[in-house]
Amino acid sequence: MKQYSESCDQNREPILAVIRDVFVDAEHVLEIGSGTGQHAVYFARHLPHLRWQTSDLPVSHASIRAWIEESRLDNVLSPLALDVVTGSWPKQAYDGIFSANTTHIMSWPMVEHMFTGSGHALRPGASLCLYGPFNYNHAYTSQSNASFDAWLKDRDPACGIRNFEDLDTLATASGLGLSADHEMPANNRLLVWTRQ
Repeated sequence: MKQYSESCDQNREPILAVIRDVFVDAEHVLEIGSGTGQHAVYFARHLPHLRWQTSDLPVSHASIRAWIEESRLDNVLSPLALDVVTGSWPKQAYDGIFSANTTHIMSWPMVEHMFTGSGHALRPGASLCLYGPFNYNHAYTSQSNASFDAWLKDRDPACGIRNFEDLDTLATASGLGLSADHEMPANNRLLVWTRQ
C-alpha cells in the first residue's frame, strides 16, 4: 500500500531549500503528480504555513493516503484525482504549484496540458516549480541523463527528457514567465515560472 522512492529522500532537502523561499508567502500549494506521497509529507512538515494539496491518478492514491495518515499532519490534504489531459483540474486558484519528475514520464501532449492547466490554476504572482532533468538547446547536460533518456524511450517512445526551451515556450503561452533556474544535485534542475 505505502510505496517508497529512494530518490525522494535524496532530493528533498535541495528542493526544500529552494521552495522555502518561493512559497514563503503562499498559503495553498498544489502538487501535480504526488507519486508515493513522500515529498508532500516532508514539505508540509517543514512548511507548516502551507496547505499542501496532493494530486495524482487514482492508482497512486493509496500510497499518498498512507504517508499522510502516518504523518498525522493537518496541513497536507488527501489526493485529488488529477488527470492533466481530461481537464479534471481543481476549480480554485492556488498560490503555488509544485511538480517533480513528471514531464519526462508524460507524453508531449500531456506536458502541454500540464502547462496550460497550471497557467489557469495559479493566481497572478504565484509560481510553478518544476523539478527534474532537462536538456538545454537539445543537448544532454550529462552522460547519465543521456542514458536515462534512452532508457525512458525504450520503455515508452512518447516519454523522454524535455528540452528547457520548449518548456519555456509552453510556459510563456500559458502566461508564465521564467523567474529562476536552479542547479540541483544529480544533474537535475528546479525551474521556477511565475504567473504574470
